[in-house]
Amino acid sequence: MNTQIIKITENHMESEIEEAAEIIRGGGLVAFPTETVYGLGGNALNPGASADIYAAKGRPSDNPLIVHVADFESVYKITKEAGDTARILAEAFWPGPLTMILPKSDIVPKETTGGLDTVAIRMPNHPVALELIRRSGGYIAAPSANVSGRPSPTTAQHVVEDMDGRIPAIIDAGPVGIGIESTIVDLTGEEVQILRPGYITPDDLSRVLGRRVSIDPALTQVDKDVAPKAPGMKYRHYAPRAQMILIEGDAREVAAYIGEKALEAESGGKRCGILCADDTAGSYHASCVLSLGEREDEAAIARHLFAALRSFDEQGVDVIYSECFNGGGIGEAVMNRLLKAAAHQVIKL
Repeated sequence: MNTQIIKITENHMESEIEEAAEIIRGGGLVAFPTETVYGLGGNALNPGASADIYAAKGRPSDNPLIVHVADFESVYKITKEAGDTARILAEAFWPGPLTMILPKSDIVPKETTGGLDTVAIRMPNHPVALELIRRSGGYIAAPSANVSGRPSPTTAQHVVEDMDGRIPAIIDAGPVGIGIESTIVDLTGEEVQILRPGYITPDDLSRVLGRRVSIDPALTQVDKDVAPKAPGMKYRHYAPRAQMILIEGDAREVAAYIGEKALEAESGGKRCGILCADDTAGSYHASCVLSLGEREDEAAIARHLFAALRSFDEQGVDVIYSECFNGGGIGEAVMNRLLKAAAHQVIKL
């Protein structure tokens, strides 16, 4: 398959998006930018399109897809009910990086929901994404546009690396702004529960709702026998090709340990990668030392994370040692991605 790159500029947008929308209306797949990461989109109400998404990604078919909409009223068509909580959250955070899980209506095929009776829905905050959704029929199923398990793409070039020859088209509208996937909240129970941390934090949600928001215990567990309730809960995600190990503890002890392990690896003929913050980057010596930015700037750390993980692949490192980023707020989402990328391999000092 020849994958077409559709370049979007300020002067050339409408006809290019219409070209991409025609592919989706015809049952094909198109990768497109959102404010979080690039998504791999197909008609959410077409079982064949959803099956093709799983095939292109090499994604297990029990891992639910997120349905992207362009207005809240669309939610009523694809859910059995969307109550006051959903509307309050939508008014506060849509368009934006929040995904809500609700009971699905019959028109949403289970091929899209991973076999579940619920559907994950969000409205992206990106002009290209919103226009593509409108022109494509209003409902685009879209996980991240990467091969399953790989770091999510934050540029069109990342998508090309994984999807060239697998899908009909990729929309290139430049790098994304946030860099990590949306926060996912389950609204099907008595309490609002976070199934995936993201840019919108538990405090943000609690402040809007006026009540406590819980976090699913499964976020800290690895159990392949449990069906995932949301995208990304069950499988190893975001992983570079090299083995990755997180080091947790006192900052000075962590830096000393990573430095020792890097020297050991390099002396043994291995290329070592180190993932760190600005304040310690200058103290490390290895084949590839990558800083995510200032530790206090959690938004920048999140924005740079996936590109850094892909850079380790480009540099051909054999092993990666990473500092932990345990700050509150967005830092929790960053650590969630790092834990999955490292397959929960953590050394605590």
